[in-house]
Amino acid sequence: MGLAWQQGPLSAHPVGRFLVAEPLPERMLFAERLRRRMRVRFNGTWIAESDDVLLLHEPGHYPVAYFPRDSIRDGVLVATARTTQHRELGRTEWFTVETGDVKAERAAWQHADPPKHADEMRDRVAFAWRAMDAFYEEDERIVGHAADPYHRIDIRRSSRHVRVLDGDRVIADSTAAMVLYESGFAPRWYVPRDDVDLTMLTKIATQTFCPYKGIAEYYDIGDRAGAVWGYPEAWPEVARIAGALSFEPDKIDVFVDDEQLRLEPGQSVIAHGLDRGLDIGEILGR
Repeated sequence: MGLAWQQGPLSAHPVGRFLVAEPLPERMLFAERLRRRMRVRFNGTWIAESDDVLLLHEPGHYPVAYFPRDSIRDGVLVATARTTQHRELGRTEWFTVETGDVKAERAAWQHADPPKHADEMRDRVAFAWRAMDAFYEEDERIVGHAADPYHRIDIRRSSRHVRVLDGDRVIADSTAAMVLYESGFAPRWYVPRDDVDLTMLTKIATQTFCPYKGIAEYYDIGDRAGAVWGYPEAWPEVARIAGALSFEPDKIDVFVDDEQLRLEPGQSVIAHGLDRGLDIGEILGR
């Protein structure tokens, strides 16, 4: 979860509520200084670099980084005839991004004439994440989307009794699981492989990408498709779950201290595509 996505406070379906007498507006946008040096690379060239990036948090979206126009390399932005209308920020102008003989159409945009209350958005440009080669903070690549200061993951060891059952068959039985708490999500229990009957799992081709944890691999249990997943090479920040397995409580019976887990409302995750040209080793080597 971030400030405005998943079940964050500014999202469409927040997990909590503001304790105010009057109802808040249906949608609220929040802009803040990132306070980090951020760079953009395209066609092997650094095309933008700034310590003055503005993050826009918009309901239902990951945060978007907006760069000052004067921090973008001359000649990179080619104006197009395409314009759209943002419901709060007004007319949006679109650009082709071009360096050398490589171009990406509709790969950048700016809000041409934002309302007075959103004047800090003026003369700033955002780049389509997957159209660029990469985004960096200092010398480290950032994946998925601009860094969200409101997203957090904590991992805790637990001696609670975790069991996973397929009918009468025990799939997993552990008192050495780890519980992963991720902002906006129900706790996820990760079980060591030594405590799982791996003969009951069939690995499938499905993979998903999480900007915060890495590339997940999936397994079927009989006709329970994609009931199990794990991160065999989890990012360094969450390395404690590398190789462990988690079980989806709406696809297989999961019990913690004899209490069956249920998938909570609002837990659906929109699949996140892998960043363009991502070298997994670059992230694992951090």
